Amino acid sequence: LTKHFLQQSAKQLGVDPKRITDQALTQLAAFDFPGNVRQLENICHWLTVMSPSQVIESKDLPPEVLEASAAPEPNAATAIHDASSVATLTPVDAITLQTASAAATAPIAMPWTIPTTVLATLAPEHIAPVPETSASWEAGLEQETLDLLAAGAPNVWDSLTQRFEARLIAAALNNTKGRRIDAAQQLGIGRNTITRKIQELEAADVLTKR
Repeated sequence: LTKHFLQQSAKQLGVDPKRITDQALTQLAAFDFPGNVRQLENICHWLTVMSPSQVIESKDLPPEVLEASAAPEPNAATAIHDASSVATLTPVDAITLQTASAAATAPIAMPWTIPTTVLATLAPEHIAPVPETSASWEAGLEQETLDLLAAGAPNVWDSLTQRFEARLIAAALNNTKGRRIDAAQQLGIGRNTITRKIQELEAADVLTKR
């Protein structure tokens, strides 16, 4: 299923499909997908865009997957029970059979937005209405990257990644009226991840409260 989504994303973007190592695939299988199969599809699309090479390694996986891999091991009784329940599953089966976990809602006082100074630096393709073809925004991203590289801008990767994440989080928080956990679930990421990302983007002056 992971390879299918990688091929699908590559076809949409008009690029060669990326390969994934067994170790990275195993880490994906161990991840507790709150967004079920839809989140796996989103992760594969993210990897197609963001992975720096044609072979996806463990270090290329999204932060929420890496954080889950680094989390403390469960106690012995839980580990034995979990091992017996998934012993016969392949990595692909394990991903397919993940179920969405229930999440409580916790509203925050203010919706979130992106500072106008940051919006002013975005290419027109980034702020236009979402087109019918999903490839249009990727073309805009590619053009913005080329423009920054041609201008000799520093830290192009970090700059574009922060702006990309800020747009995603701001849109999700506005859509959920500021409820972080709901926003995280809609984006297919963990609530700890969205909290950490908000803090990082605030510190970088890319995401602020209105």
